Amino acid sequence: MAKDTQITPNTKRQEHQLQVTRTLFSEVGEQLNVDLCVKLWDGSIVPLGEDQTSDLMIIVKHPGVITSLLRRPGLDGIIRHYIKGMIDIEGGTLLDVGVRLAFKHTRGRLKKIPKRHVFNFARAFLFAPTLKPGDIRGFDGDETGQPQKRTKQDDKAFIEFHYDLSNDFYELFLGEHMVYTCAYFTDWENTLDKAQFDKLDMICRKLRLTKGERFLDIGCGWGGLVCHAAKHYGVKAHGVTLSTEQYDYASKKIADLGLQDLVTIELKDYRALDLQFDKIASVGMAEAIGVANTDEYFSTVNRLLVDKGLFLNHAISRKAKKKKSRFSARPEQRALQKYIFPGGELDDLGHTIEAMERHKFEVMDVEGWREHYQLTTQLWCERLTANKDQAIELVGEETYRIWVAYLGGVSLAFLRGSARLYQTLVSKNPKGPTKLPPSRADLYK
Repeated sequence: MAKDTQITPNTKRQEHQLQVTRTLFSEVGEQLNVDLCVKLWDGSIVPLGEDQTSDLMIIVKHPGVITSLLRRPGLDGIIRHYIKGMIDIEGGTLLDVGVRLAFKHTRGRLKKIPKRHVFNFARAFLFAPTLKPGDIRGFDGDETGQPQKRTKQDDKAFIEFHYDLSNDFYELFLGEHMVYTCAYFTDWENTLDKAQFDKLDMICRKLRLTKGERFLDIGCGWGGLVCHAAKHYGVKAHGVTLSTEQYDYASKKIADLGLQDLVTIELKDYRALDLQFDKIASVGMAEAIGVANTDEYFSTVNRLLVDKGLFLNHAISRKAKKKKSRFSARPEQRALQKYIFPGGELDDLGHTIEAMERHKFEVMDVEGWREHYQLTTQLWCERLTANKDQAIELVGEETYRIWVAYLGGVSLAFLRGSARLYQTLVSKNPKGPTKLPPSRADLYK
Protein backbone atom coordinates (compact mmCIF):
# COMPACT_ATOMS: atom_id res chain seq x y z
CA MET A 1 0.00 0.00 0.00
CA ALA A 2 1.47 3.30 -1.04
CA LYS A 3 2.29 5.77 1.69
CA ASP A 4 0.63 9.17 1.72
CA THR A 5 2.90 11.91 0.42
CA GLN A 6 3.95 14.09 3.32
CA ILE A 7 3.86 17.83 2.88
CA THR A 8 7.01 19.47 4.20
CA PRO A 9 6.81 22.72 6.18
CA ASN A 10 8.28 24.65 3.23
CA THR A 11 5.70 23.20 0.87
CA LYS A 12 2.94 24.08 3.32
CA ARG A 13 4.21 27.63 3.48
CA GLN A 14 4.38 27.88 -0.31
CA GLU A 15 0.83 26.57 -0.67
CA HIS A 16 -0.34 29.06 1.93
CA GLN A 17 1.48 31.88 0.16
CA LEU A 18 -0.20 31.00 -3.11
CA GLN A 19 -3.60 30.83 -1.43
CA VAL A 20 -3.40 34.23 0.27
CA THR A 21 -1.90 35.78 -2.88
CA ARG A 22 -4.74 34.52 -5.04
CA THR A 23 -7.24 35.76 -2.47
CA LEU A 24 -5.69 39.21 -2.28
CA PHE A 25 -5.41 39.66 -6.06
CA SER A 26 -8.99 38.45 -6.48
CA GLU A 27 -10.03 41.25 -4.13
CA VAL A 28 -7.90 43.68 -6.13
CA GLY A 29 -9.70 42.54 -9.27
CA GLU A 30 -13.10 43.12 -7.69
CA GLN A 31 -12.16 46.69 -6.91
CA LEU A 32 -10.34 47.59 -10.16
CA ASN A 33 -12.15 45.44 -12.75
CA VAL A 34 -9.39 45.91 -15.31
CA ASP A 35 -8.61 43.84 -18.41
CA LEU A 36 -5.47 42.37 -16.90
CA CYS A 37 -4.26 39.23 -15.14
CA VAL A 38 -1.56 38.31 -12.65
CA LYS A 39 0.40 35.14 -13.33
CA LEU A 40 2.03 33.63 -10.24
CA TRP A 41 5.21 31.60 -9.90
CA ASP A 42 3.34 28.26 -10.05
CA GLY A 43 1.73 29.20 -13.37
CA SER A 44 -1.70 29.95 -11.89
CA ILE A 45 -3.50 33.00 -13.24
CA VAL A 46 -5.65 35.46 -11.30
CA PRO A 47 -7.85 37.79 -13.42
CA LEU A 48 -8.10 41.38 -12.21
CA GLY A 49 -11.44 41.95 -13.84
CA GLU A 50 -14.54 40.41 -15.34
CA ASP A 51 -12.60 39.30 -18.42
CA GLN A 52 -11.25 35.93 -17.35
CA THR A 53 -9.22 35.45 -20.56
CA SER A 54 -7.08 38.59 -20.85
CA ASP A 55 -3.80 37.97 -22.67
CA LEU A 56 -2.08 40.85 -20.86
CA MET A 57 -0.43 39.60 -17.69
CA ILE A 58 1.85 40.81 -14.93
CA ILE A 59 4.12 37.91 -14.03
CA VAL A 60 5.61 37.37 -10.57
CA LYS A 61 8.23 34.66 -11.02
CA HIS A 62 9.23 33.94 -7.43
CA PRO A 63 7.57 34.33 -3.99
CA GLY A 64 10.76 35.93 -2.72
CA VAL A 65 9.96 38.95 -4.87
CA ILE A 66 6.93 39.70 -2.70
CA THR A 67 8.93 39.22 0.51
CA SER A 68 11.60 41.57 -0.80
CA LEU A 69 9.04 44.26 -1.63
CA LEU A 70 7.27 43.92 1.72
CA ARG A 71 10.51 44.32 3.65
CA ARG A 72 11.74 47.23 1.55
CA PRO A 73 8.69 48.73 -0.13
CA GLY A 74 9.20 51.34 -2.81
CA LEU A 75 9.40 51.99 -6.52
CA ASP A 76 13.12 51.24 -6.70
CA GLY A 77 12.58 47.64 -5.58
CA ILE A 78 9.87 47.08 -8.19
CA ILE A 79 12.10 48.53 -10.90
CA ARG A 80 15.07 46.38 -9.88
CA HIS A 81 13.03 43.17 -9.92
CA TYR A 82 11.56 44.14 -13.30
CA ILE A 83 15.00 44.85 -14.73
CA LYS A 84 16.22 41.46 -13.49
CA GLY A 85 13.21 39.78 -15.09
CA MET A 86 11.62 38.51 -11.86
CA ILE A 87 8.63 40.76 -12.53
CA ASP A 88 7.63 40.69 -16.17
CA ILE A 89 4.87 41.47 -18.65
CA GLU A 90 3.34 38.95 -21.04
CA GLY A 91 1.01 39.67 -23.93
CA GLY A 92 1.98 43.33 -24.19
CA THR A 93 4.26 45.96 -22.70
CA LEU A 94 4.53 47.91 -19.48
CA LEU A 95 2.88 50.78 -21.34
CA ASP A 96 -0.16 48.59 -22.08
CA VAL A 97 -0.46 47.75 -18.39
CA GLY A 98 -0.14 51.39 -17.40
CA VAL A 99 -2.76 52.56 -19.88
CA ARG A 100 -5.31 50.12 -18.49
CA LEU A 101 -4.63 51.27 -14.93
CA ALA A 102 -4.12 54.98 -15.68
CA PHE A 103 -7.57 56.29 -14.77
CA LYS A 104 -8.75 53.66 -12.28
CA HIS A 105 -8.11 55.78 -9.14
CA THR A 106 -6.40 52.73 -7.70
CA ARG A 107 -5.44 54.15 -4.31
CA GLY A 108 -9.00 54.88 -3.22
CA ARG A 109 -10.38 51.62 -4.55
CA LEU A 110 -7.69 49.41 -2.99
CA LYS A 111 -8.49 50.85 0.44
CA LYS A 112 -11.80 48.97 0.23
CA ILE A 113 -10.08 45.57 0.34
CA PRO A 114 -10.85 43.81 3.65
CA LYS A 115 -7.96 44.33 6.07
CA ARG A 116 -7.87 40.66 7.03
CA HIS A 117 -6.81 39.69 3.50
CA VAL A 118 -4.03 42.27 3.54
CA PHE A 119 -2.91 41.08 7.01
CA ASN A 120 -2.92 37.38 6.03
CA PHE A 121 -0.97 38.21 2.88
CA ALA A 122 1.67 40.22 4.76
CA ARG A 123 2.02 37.59 7.51
CA ALA A 124 2.57 34.81 4.96
CA PHE A 125 5.51 36.59 3.29
CA LEU A 126 7.08 39.04 5.70
CA PHE A 127 9.39 36.53 7.41
CA ALA A 128 9.82 34.14 4.49
CA PRO A 129 13.04 33.86 2.42
CA THR A 130 13.60 36.92 0.28
CA LEU A 131 14.95 37.35 -3.24
CA LYS A 132 17.38 40.21 -3.69
CA PRO A 133 17.40 41.70 -7.19
CA GLY A 134 21.16 42.32 -7.25
CA ASP A 135 23.17 45.10 -8.84
CA ILE A 136 22.11 46.79 -12.04
CA ARG A 137 23.53 49.58 -14.19
CA GLY A 138 23.04 52.94 -12.51
CA PHE A 139 24.84 56.25 -12.27
CA ASP A 140 28.00 55.94 -10.18
CA GLY A 141 27.78 59.04 -8.02
CA ASP A 142 25.21 61.53 -6.73
CA GLU A 143 22.59 61.22 -9.43
CA THR A 144 20.37 63.94 -7.92
CA GLY A 145 22.65 66.79 -8.98
CA GLN A 146 22.29 68.69 -5.69
CA PRO A 147 22.92 72.39 -6.45
CA GLN A 148 25.38 72.96 -3.61
CA LYS A 149 27.65 70.22 -4.98
CA ARG A 150 27.03 70.32 -8.73
CA THR A 151 29.98 71.15 -10.99
CA LYS A 152 30.54 71.43 -14.75
CA GLN A 153 32.32 68.07 -14.56
CA ASP A 154 29.15 66.61 -13.05
CA ASP A 155 27.08 68.04 -15.91
CA LYS A 156 29.33 66.34 -18.44
CA ALA A 157 29.18 63.03 -16.56
CA PHE A 158 25.38 63.24 -16.37
CA ILE A 159 25.07 63.82 -20.13
CA GLU A 160 27.59 61.13 -21.05
CA PHE A 161 25.82 58.54 -18.88
CA HIS A 162 22.59 59.09 -20.77
CA TYR A 163 23.64 59.93 -24.32
CA ASP A 164 26.87 58.01 -24.82
CA LEU A 165 25.12 54.68 -24.42
CA SER A 166 25.30 53.89 -28.14
CA ASN A 167 24.31 55.79 -31.27
CA ASP A 168 23.25 52.50 -32.83
CA PHE A 169 20.94 51.90 -29.87
CA TYR A 170 19.22 55.28 -30.27
CA GLU A 171 18.83 54.67 -34.00
CA LEU A 172 16.62 51.68 -33.20
CA PHE A 173 13.77 53.88 -32.02
CA LEU A 174 14.38 57.57 -32.79
CA GLY A 175 13.88 57.37 -36.53
CA GLU A 176 15.63 58.85 -39.54
CA HIS A 177 16.09 62.37 -38.12
CA MET A 178 17.71 61.12 -34.87
CA VAL A 179 15.76 63.65 -32.84
CA TYR A 180 15.30 62.80 -29.17
CA THR A 181 12.63 65.37 -28.29
CA CYS A 182 8.89 65.77 -28.68
CA ALA A 183 7.59 65.41 -32.23
CA TYR A 184 4.83 67.65 -33.61
CA PHE A 185 1.81 65.91 -35.13
CA THR A 186 -0.18 68.09 -37.51
CA ASP A 187 -2.30 64.93 -37.86
CA TRP A 188 -2.38 62.22 -35.16
CA GLU A 189 -2.03 59.61 -37.91
CA ASN A 190 1.28 61.01 -39.19
CA THR A 191 4.39 58.86 -38.96
CA LEU A 192 7.01 59.65 -36.35
CA ASP A 193 9.51 60.70 -39.04
CA LYS A 194 6.98 63.10 -40.57
CA ALA A 195 6.15 64.53 -37.15
CA GLN A 196 9.81 65.05 -36.28
CA PHE A 197 10.40 66.90 -39.56
CA ASP A 198 7.39 69.09 -38.79
CA LYS A 199 8.74 69.76 -35.29
CA LEU A 200 12.11 70.93 -36.63
CA ASP A 201 10.36 73.12 -39.15
CA MET A 202 7.96 74.60 -36.59
CA ILE A 203 10.89 75.64 -34.39
CA CYS A 204 12.54 77.37 -37.34
CA ARG A 205 9.30 79.14 -38.26
CA LYS A 206 8.58 80.28 -34.70
CA LEU A 207 12.09 81.75 -34.56
CA ARG A 208 11.47 83.40 -37.95
CA LEU A 209 14.86 82.19 -39.19
CA THR A 210 16.12 83.93 -42.32
CA LYS A 211 19.12 83.41 -44.57
CA GLY A 212 22.44 84.53 -43.10
CA GLU A 213 21.31 84.77 -39.48
CA ARG A 214 23.49 83.31 -36.74
CA PHE A 215 21.59 80.51 -35.02
CA LEU A 216 22.59 78.60 -31.86
CA ASP A 217 21.18 75.26 -30.72
CA ILE A 218 22.01 74.62 -27.05
CA GLY A 219 22.28 70.89 -26.50
CA CYS A 220 22.21 70.11 -30.21
CA GLY A 221 22.02 66.33 -29.87
CA TRP A 222 22.80 64.47 -33.07
CA GLY A 223 22.59 67.64 -35.17
CA GLY A 224 19.03 67.38 -36.45
CA LEU A 225 17.95 70.97 -35.82
CA VAL A 226 21.14 72.77 -36.90
CA CYS A 227 21.24 70.79 -40.14
CA HIS A 228 17.53 71.40 -40.83
CA ALA A 229 17.87 75.13 -40.12
CA ALA A 230 20.89 75.49 -42.40
CA LYS A 231 19.52 73.34 -45.22
CA HIS A 232 16.00 74.80 -45.33
CA TYR A 233 16.50 78.35 -44.01
CA GLY A 234 20.09 79.20 -44.97
CA VAL A 235 21.23 80.24 -41.48
CA LYS A 236 24.74 79.90 -40.12
CA ALA A 237 24.04 77.34 -37.43
CA HIS A 238 26.16 76.40 -34.44
CA GLY A 239 25.48 73.58 -32.00
CA VAL A 240 27.00 72.60 -28.66
CA THR A 241 26.82 69.29 -26.82
CA LEU A 242 28.61 67.56 -23.94
CA SER A 243 28.20 64.09 -25.47
CA THR A 244 31.14 62.71 -27.41
CA GLU A 245 28.92 60.17 -29.19
CA GLN A 246 26.55 62.91 -30.33
CA TYR A 247 29.41 65.18 -31.41
CA ASP A 248 30.94 62.45 -33.59
CA TYR A 249 27.57 61.57 -35.13
CA ALA A 250 26.62 65.20 -35.82
CA SER A 251 30.02 66.01 -37.33
CA LYS A 252 29.68 63.12 -39.77
CA LYS A 253 26.11 64.12 -40.62
CA ILE A 254 27.18 67.67 -41.42
CA ALA A 255 29.91 66.37 -43.73
CA ASP A 256 27.59 63.84 -45.40
CA LEU A 257 25.06 66.62 -46.12
CA GLY A 258 27.76 68.99 -47.39
CA LEU A 259 26.84 71.65 -44.83
CA GLN A 260 30.35 72.40 -43.52
CA ASP A 261 30.11 76.04 -44.67
CA LEU A 262 26.89 76.63 -42.75
CA VAL A 263 26.98 74.34 -39.69
CA THR A 264 29.54 73.95 -36.91
CA ILE A 265 29.46 71.76 -33.81
CA GLU A 266 31.45 72.09 -30.59
CA LEU A 267 31.97 69.68 -27.72
CA LYS A 268 31.52 72.47 -25.19
CA ASP A 269 29.44 73.67 -22.26
CA TYR A 270 27.02 76.36 -23.46
CA ARG A 271 28.17 78.63 -20.63
CA ALA A 272 31.65 78.74 -22.12
CA LEU A 273 30.48 80.34 -25.39
CA ASP A 274 31.58 83.94 -26.02
CA LEU A 275 29.78 84.70 -29.31
CA GLN A 276 26.42 86.32 -29.94
CA PHE A 277 23.57 84.95 -32.04
CA ASP A 278 20.47 86.35 -33.70
CA LYS A 279 18.30 83.40 -32.69
CA ILE A 280 18.73 80.66 -30.08
CA ALA A 281 16.90 77.40 -29.45
CA SER A 282 17.14 75.04 -26.50
CA VAL A 283 15.16 71.88 -27.19
CA GLY A 284 14.89 69.34 -24.40
CA MET A 285 17.97 70.67 -22.62
CA ALA A 286 16.50 72.78 -19.80
CA GLU A 287 15.42 69.62 -17.95
CA ALA A 288 19.07 68.68 -17.49
CA ILE A 289 20.29 71.85 -15.79
CA GLY A 290 18.54 71.55 -12.41
CA VAL A 291 16.01 74.07 -11.09
CA ALA A 292 18.60 75.76 -8.89
CA ASN A 293 20.56 76.69 -12.03
CA THR A 294 17.63 78.34 -13.81
CA ASP A 295 18.91 81.89 -13.29
CA GLU A 296 22.35 81.03 -14.63
CA TYR A 297 20.73 79.36 -17.62
CA PHE A 298 18.61 82.34 -18.67
CA SER A 299 21.35 84.81 -17.80
CA THR A 300 23.69 82.98 -20.17
CA VAL A 301 21.10 82.87 -22.95
CA ASN A 302 20.54 86.61 -22.51
CA ARG A 303 24.28 87.24 -22.82
CA LEU A 304 24.53 85.14 -25.99
CA LEU A 305 21.50 86.70 -27.71
CA VAL A 306 21.56 89.99 -29.63
CA ASP A 307 19.14 92.77 -28.72
CA LYS A 308 15.66 92.01 -30.11
CA GLY A 309 16.80 88.43 -30.74
CA LEU A 310 14.41 85.50 -30.28
CA PHE A 311 14.87 82.52 -28.00
CA LEU A 312 12.75 79.34 -28.04
CA ASN A 313 12.78 77.18 -24.92
CA HIS A 314 11.28 73.71 -25.45
CA ALA A 315 11.06 71.83 -22.15
CA ILE A 316 9.19 69.20 -20.18
CA SER A 317 7.55 70.64 -17.09
CA ARG A 318 5.61 69.48 -14.06
CA LYS A 319 2.41 70.83 -12.58
CA ALA A 320 2.79 73.74 -10.16
CA LYS A 321 2.31 72.76 -6.52
CA LYS A 322 0.92 74.71 -3.60
CA LYS A 323 3.99 73.81 -1.59
CA LYS A 324 7.35 74.40 -3.22
CA SER A 325 9.55 71.31 -3.05
CA ARG A 326 12.29 69.71 -5.10
CA PHE A 327 10.77 67.52 -7.78
CA SER A 328 13.80 65.23 -7.52
CA ALA A 329 12.68 64.11 -4.05
CA ARG A 330 9.82 62.05 -5.50
CA PRO A 331 10.45 58.26 -5.77
CA GLU A 332 9.81 58.07 -9.51
CA GLN A 333 12.12 61.01 -10.13
CA ARG A 334 14.91 59.51 -8.01
CA ALA A 335 14.59 56.27 -9.99
CA LEU A 336 14.74 58.22 -13.27
CA GLN A 337 17.87 60.02 -12.09
CA LYS A 338 19.55 56.82 -10.93
CA TYR A 339 18.97 54.61 -13.94
CA ILE A 340 18.33 56.95 -16.88
CA PHE A 341 18.91 60.66 -16.52
CA PRO A 342 21.17 61.71 -13.62
CA GLY A 343 20.94 65.37 -12.70
CA GLY A 344 17.59 65.85 -14.41
CA GLU A 345 14.86 67.90 -12.76
CA LEU A 346 11.58 69.42 -13.96
CA ASP A 347 10.33 72.92 -13.27
CA ASP A 348 6.80 74.25 -13.52
CA LEU A 349 5.88 76.62 -16.34
CA GLY A 350 5.03 79.52 -14.06
CA HIS A 351 8.46 79.52 -12.43
CA THR A 352 10.14 79.24 -15.84
CA ILE A 353 8.27 82.26 -17.20
CA GLU A 354 8.95 84.23 -14.02
CA ALA A 355 12.68 83.54 -14.42
CA MET A 356 12.60 84.55 -18.09
CA GLU A 357 11.03 87.88 -17.22
CA ARG A 358 13.57 88.48 -14.44
CA HIS A 359 16.26 88.15 -17.08
CA LYS A 360 14.74 90.76 -19.38
CA PHE A 361 12.87 88.51 -21.78
CA GLU A 362 9.37 89.27 -23.03
CA VAL A 363 7.16 86.21 -23.48
CA MET A 364 5.72 86.21 -26.99
CA ASP A 365 4.15 82.78 -27.24
CA VAL A 366 3.52 79.65 -25.15
CA GLU A 367 2.24 76.43 -26.69
CA GLY A 368 1.46 73.17 -24.91
CA TRP A 369 2.52 69.92 -26.57
CA ARG A 370 1.68 67.37 -23.85
CA GLU A 371 -0.33 65.08 -26.11
CA HIS A 372 2.35 65.29 -28.79
CA TYR A 373 4.98 64.01 -26.37
CA GLN A 374 2.68 61.28 -25.06
CA LEU A 375 2.38 59.91 -28.59
CA THR A 376 6.09 60.45 -29.34
CA THR A 377 7.24 58.42 -26.34
CA GLN A 378 4.62 55.77 -27.05
CA LEU A 379 5.98 55.32 -30.56
CA TRP A 380 9.55 55.23 -29.24
CA CYS A 381 8.56 52.53 -26.77
CA GLU A 382 6.84 50.50 -29.49
CA ARG A 383 9.83 50.84 -31.83
CA LEU A 384 12.32 49.79 -29.17
CA THR A 385 10.15 46.83 -28.19
CA ALA A 386 9.93 45.77 -31.84
CA ASN A 387 13.75 45.89 -32.03
CA LYS A 388 14.27 43.99 -28.79
CA ASP A 389 16.84 41.49 -30.08
CA GLN A 390 19.04 44.16 -31.66
CA ALA A 391 18.80 46.34 -28.57
CA ILE A 392 19.87 43.50 -26.27
CA GLU A 393 22.78 42.73 -28.57
CA LEU A 394 23.91 46.37 -28.37
CA VAL A 395 23.40 47.22 -24.69
CA GLY A 396 22.40 44.03 -22.87
CA GLU A 397 19.01 42.83 -21.62
CA GLU A 398 19.01 44.80 -18.37
CA THR A 399 19.61 48.13 -20.09
CA TYR A 400 17.00 47.27 -22.71
CA ARG A 401 14.44 46.55 -19.97
CA ILE A 402 15.32 49.80 -18.16
CA TRP A 403 14.70 51.79 -21.33
CA VAL A 404 11.43 50.10 -22.25
CA ALA A 405 10.20 50.83 -18.72
CA TYR A 406 11.46 54.42 -18.93
CA LEU A 407 9.83 55.21 -22.27
CA GLY A 408 6.58 53.55 -21.25
CA GLY A 409 6.58 55.35 -17.90
CA VAL A 410 7.20 58.74 -19.51
CA SER A 411 4.38 58.17 -21.99
CA LEU A 412 2.05 57.37 -19.08
CA ALA A 413 3.16 60.50 -17.22
CA PHE A 414 2.12 62.63 -20.19
CA LEU A 415 -1.12 60.68 -20.58
CA ARG A 416 -2.03 61.27 -16.92
CA GLY A 417 -0.99 64.92 -17.09
CA SER A 418 1.67 64.72 -14.38
CA ALA A 419 4.20 65.77 -17.04
CA ARG A 420 3.68 68.53 -19.61
CA LEU A 421 5.66 69.98 -22.51
CA TYR A 422 5.77 73.64 -23.48
CA GLN A 423 7.44 75.65 -26.19
CA THR A 424 8.00 79.20 -24.96
CA LEU A 425 9.14 81.90 -27.38
CA VAL A 426 10.66 85.07 -25.91
CA SER A 427 12.26 88.26 -27.18
CA LYS A 428 15.23 89.99 -25.54
CA ASN A 429 14.71 93.49 -24.10
CA PRO A 430 10.99 94.23 -24.58
CA LYS A 431 11.20 97.84 -25.79
CA GLY A 432 9.68 99.08 -29.03
CA PRO A 433 8.77 96.82 -31.96
CA THR A 434 9.74 93.14 -31.75
CA LYS A 435 9.91 92.68 -35.52
CA LEU A 436 7.38 89.86 -35.27
CA PRO A 437 4.29 89.62 -37.50
CA PRO A 438 1.01 90.84 -35.96
CA SER A 439 -0.42 87.32 -36.08
CA ARG A 440 0.76 83.74 -35.65
CA ALA A 441 -1.64 82.49 -38.33
CA ASP A 442 1.14 81.81 -40.85
CA LEU A 443 2.71 79.23 -38.51
CA TYR A 444 -0.25 76.90 -38.83
CA LYS A 445 -1.07 77.09 -42.54
